[in-house]
Amino acid sequence: MSTRPPSPPAGRMPTLAAQALGWIDPSTGGLVPPVHPSVQYVRGPGRPIYTRDQNPTYEPAEALLAALEGGRAAMLFSSGMAAATTVFETLDVGDHVVAPREMYWMLRRWLQDQARRGRIALDLVPNGDPDALRGALRPGATRIVWVETPANPGGTVTDLAAAAALAHEAGARLVADNTVATPVLSRPLTHGADLVMHSATKQLNGHSDVLAGALVTKEEDELWSGCRRERAFRGAVLGPFESWLLLRGMRTLCLRVAASAAGALRIAKALDGHPAVSAVLYPGLPAHPGHAIAARQMEGGYGSVVSLRLAGGAEAARRMVERLTLFHNATSLGGVESLVEHRGPVEGPGSPVPDDLVRLSIGIEDADDLVADLEQALRGAAVDV
Repeated sequence: MSTRPPSPPAGRMPTLAAQALGWIDPSTGGLVPPVHPSVQYVRGPGRPIYTRDQNPTYEPAEALLAALEGGRAAMLFSSGMAAATTVFETLDVGDHVVAPREMYWMLRRWLQDQARRGRIALDLVPNGDPDALRGALRPGATRIVWVETPANPGGTVTDLAAAAALAHEAGARLVADNTVATPVLSRPLTHGADLVMHSATKQLNGHSDVLAGALVTKEEDELWSGCRRERAFRGAVLGPFESWLLLRGMRTLCLRVAASAAGALRIAKALDGHPAVSAVLYPGLPAHPGHAIAARQMEGGYGSVVSLRLAGGAEAARRMVERLTLFHNATSLGGVESLVEHRGPVEGPGSPVPDDLVRLSIGIEDADDLVADLEQALRGAAVDV
């Protein structure tokens, strides 16, 4: 069984991540924690009981993520949706939730379905609008305020400290989806958030080979106990091998995030003002409405997601995606390979995403190669009939 050292090694985030907090197998001295596939354990002091509740393979990954986010504890889940929905499963029937209109579309639809069935009361507000958030809050009734910043796919930015202050004043908890930024670029707990959620499938893992989710808490309080209880009840745990892969991915997190964020900024600047592009949606651009807030609460970059709105509308967006050669037309984001998606048709009816929007997830390829591919695809999309 892997054992965490009495205190993590000294160093900044890249050192902590690369060394996985200095975890060493006490029986072999191995620098890579072993995989523990066992479901059951012979009872004994300090031993796990059943893998649905705890498994030694979870511990290094959960401890590392908690340390990177500056939290007290972390929990792994079988997917990002499992992590996110677990938070809301702790609520009583009729509790009020405020969430943004622009957010991960499957979670938005799930929340709307829960509200339609009378499970929760729900208000969706414009992203990053403190007045709209203030107006939607119901003091004493609102339990969860959910934010996603930068939002996927439009890149809108929420002031975390302002949102936390409003939520806490109303007696609610602030939960931040930090999937796009990752703790390398932003740590919501330091800005007042109570919980952080990750679709760990994305940049935390970084290699497109693990489906996983995670929660990180500022305090091990009643909400956290409820989340832990719901994870065990619902069996929404990550498999041991997937936990091991996730830890391996997080050890290179800082390098990958830096590379993809630098590439995304290079691409955003190159296409800003392009005649075939009506708007580049990326908070790293000074003209972006949320740039000043993003610059204040993000450090070292603005994420790997760049969205474009095509001057030629939905048809030009479709043609552009078809003409790209280095970008793979596929769902998801945060891997080492660059992806593209004509996002509106994927989300379907009722989506707030404009039908001319193309989402780019920037990997770690040479940025000049990616720019050249985008420019040739935009030229072709503009002249094709």
